Amino acid sequence: MNYIGVLHQNRIPDSQPLADEISRWLEGKGISTWVGSAWDEEDIEGHISDFDLLIVLGGDGSTLRAARLVTPYNAPIFGINLGRVGFLSEAQPGEWKEKLTKVLAGEYWLERRLRMEAFLKRDNQIIDSYTALNEIVLGRGQQARVIRLHLFVDGDLVTTYVSDALIVATPTGSTAYAMAAGGPLLPPQLQNFVVVPVASHLSLDRPLVLHENAEIEIRVEMDHEANLTADGQQGAALESGDWITIQKHERPCLFARVEPSGYFYRRLMRKLGFSWPRR
Repeated sequence: MNYIGVLHQNRIPDSQPLADEISRWLEGKGISTWVGSAWDEEDIEGHISDFDLLIVLGGDGSTLRAARLVTPYNAPIFGINLGRVGFLSEAQPGEWKEKLTKVLAGEYWLERRLRMEAFLKRDNQIIDSYTALNEIVLGRGQQARVIRLHLFVDGDLVTTYVSDALIVATPTGSTAYAMAAGGPLLPPQLQNFVVVPVASHLSLDRPLVLHENAEIEIRVEMDHEANLTADGQQGAALESGDWITIQKHERPCLFARVEPSGYFYRRLMRKLGFSWPRR
């Protein structure tokens, strides 16, 4: 690796000093680095196409932001957890040097995670598009009133949800909002979508698991405020009659991993507060 980006989270006090330390350590090994804030997207976009690796310091939110930025490129992400959860990170602050040494030596594997893209259509015109690693959420606004969401899969009407929200998640997002809403937990190796209603009223209240090439279309019907949100970071206000099309993105999100592939289950059990049995 010749050129590595280091993204710090300027809302976390320890993040920038650690980014500078990592940069000096890499420079000492003859590797050029670029250090910047995860919130300075214009600056990042001027460099990201040249990165061999992108190191992200922060929590899962920082990693989701980085994942959106690397969408057009093939730079893998190596996350160092400075947040509360850290499902997506590969290292804790005290072990970054050991694990990065393995990455630089080529002792890592690439994890390919399904990403999705969504298109918002109004009056038969696409007015915006979004990418997401976790989920696309269609939900009500400030008023506590349900919205009607007509779900079509591959052109066929499946059901109409009357609910507070509808989550369309990837396996990565299955451990986020979808899990909190009662959805199934999917390991990252799967290439499926999961559709989970939130507070469904007199309509289907079970999650649906769909194949990776499914074309998901949702027609929105309501007489009050509703919103689309992508990974909790981008979004738009919806109008009654809007259509949202969701499908697999052509480029997966790449993560540099040094832990064995079963890491997901060990990490999941720890985060849920269960002990992981040893053989």
